[in-house]
Amino acid sequence: MKFTYPKSQKLKSSKTIDLLFAQGKSVSKFPLRLVYIALEQDDAKTTVGVSVSKKYFKRATDRNYFKRVLRETYRLNQHLLHGCIDKPHGFMLFYQTSERLPYTKIQEKTVQLFEKFSAQIQAKTKS
Repeated sequence: MKFTYPKSQKLKSSKTIDLLFAQGKSVSKFPLRLVYIALEQDDAKTTVGVSVSKKYFKRATDRNYFKRVLRETYRLNQHLLHGCIDKPHGFMLFYQTSERLPYTKIQEKTVQLFEKFSAQIQAKTKS
């Protein structure tokens, strides 16, 4: 598997983002939160966006650092998400604390979050 995060996987569509906030479901593993929604369009691809709130980090350099870390942890662990879904999804990954966690801790929490998402999706398909 290629560990890439090409431009085609980046969440840029304002319609999809609005749909995520209006109808999306959520999974949390402190300090991360994943909001997702299944996309109905045939030509849609799985897309991912990241966000760090200005409420927690006032300086743009700090927000940009954590967004880079979130994108990198997604890039390295995307196989956990793609292994359990069968149609395109839109994802938004949030960092929700003012704590400055080290990269290794964020990596660990991302894996736990993706595994929790996978378990939730599998439970839905069984019922």
